[in-house]
Amino acid sequence: MYEYEIQQARAAELLRRAAHERLAREAVRGRRAARREAARRTERAARAARETEADGDGASPGARPRTPRSARPA
Repeated sequence: MYEYEIQQARAAELLRRAAHERLAREAVRGRRAARREAARRTERAARAARETEADGDGASPGARPRTPRSARPA
């Protein structure tokens, strides 16, 4: 009976470990998918910005040209 209980405990531990590894793989898969989606969104935004620049000078009408900021004393 004792060895049967040990075997039951081992089997339960293996099942728990397998479930944990499945969850970990799923989390990694989700993070990768989110990273890919963010890269796609960034690429689309960059492409849209390049197209906007190609259409005109990239500035909104009536906007002043930006001047570089100088260092301020603390």
